[in-house]
Amino acid sequence: MKKKVTMQDIADRLNISKNSVSQALRGKQGVSEETRKLVQRVAKEMGYQYPGERKKKKQGKTGNIGLIASDLTFSFKNFFGEIYLSIEKEVIKRGMNLHIQSVNQEQKERLILPSFIENKMVDGILILSHISTEYVNKVIATGIPTILVDHHHPNIQADAVLTNNRFGAYLAVQHLIELNHRDIAFIGNIDYSPSYEERYEGYLLALKEHGIKPNEDFIFTNAEEKEEAVLQYIRQLKKQPTAWFCANDGLGFLVNSCLQQQGIQVPDQASVCSYDNGQLSKIAKPKTTTVDIDLELYGKRAVELLFWRMENKNEPFQEILISSKLIKRESTALAPK
Repeated sequence: MKKKVTMQDIADRLNISKNSVSQALRGKQGVSEETRKLVQRVAKEMGYQYPGERKKKKQGKTGNIGLIASDLTFSFKNFFGEIYLSIEKEVIKRGMNLHIQSVNQEQKERLILPSFIENKMVDGILILSHISTEYVNKVIATGIPTILVDHHHPNIQADAVLTNNRFGAYLAVQHLIELNHRDIAFIGNIDYSPSYEERYEGYLLALKEHGIKPNEDFIFTNAEEKEEAVLQYIRQLKKQPTAWFCANDGLGFLVNSCLQQQGIQVPDQASVCSYDNGQLSKIAKPKTTTVDIDLELYGKRAVELLFWRMENKNEPFQEILISSKLIKRESTALAPK
């Protein structure tokens, strides 16, 4: 009977550690691309198979799901971390393994795919947030079923799970209008993500439907999420808005803090409303009124859609829209008279 080939056998053949072999075969970081390809070639030559691989091969499946995002996206741990945990739980529940890798700027620009995608070692792929249209389309071109999470674009032909950013932003700005605010600022980088652009559209729609003309002096659509930048935005204004709608909780936290540094009291002199209901909205003083997204549901729906797509590859593409709700806290109050 032929002896079963193990990772240790491959390690001994190449005179490297078993851990390096494991990292190379599982598409993990920690080994060079040259080593990875060498290990994969030798493993194939030696006839190595993962535990349970024979059964999965008969079914034409690897038993693996891939999750990728830009390194910037993974740095937003409060928001995307919760979605990732939900995805991981749902994938494991279905008896599958989850392979995760970040995509850095060089990989994005050179369109370098993670090895587990390039070598088709996964049955499906989840892409968190924005990388680039070109990069996402290269992933899709592999033929592996792919779901976008919190991102979409007209030139990307793929299923997506999204939050209803326009309506969420509309509810937030409508809340400010109901508190008699008319001078309402918007702050967010709408070029970073379609989500932020949609939140800006919701802001404009709420103003329009309530007969309020947007004041260009109060609109910051290329805002940096840095304290010195936000301070500069506030200081340059000849007239201060009585309310701020911020595209995310990070900007909400900074606006809240910077206003108070300038002697503008929140909410007595200026109200602040943000988006995402993350940790920063809860630790701000005062706590920030924000738009809540069910992040656990986000992850769950993404995995459900991916597994459906894996079994229905020829069906039309879908976009699932998850509703959001306004959480009223202490940072919003009646406009000053």
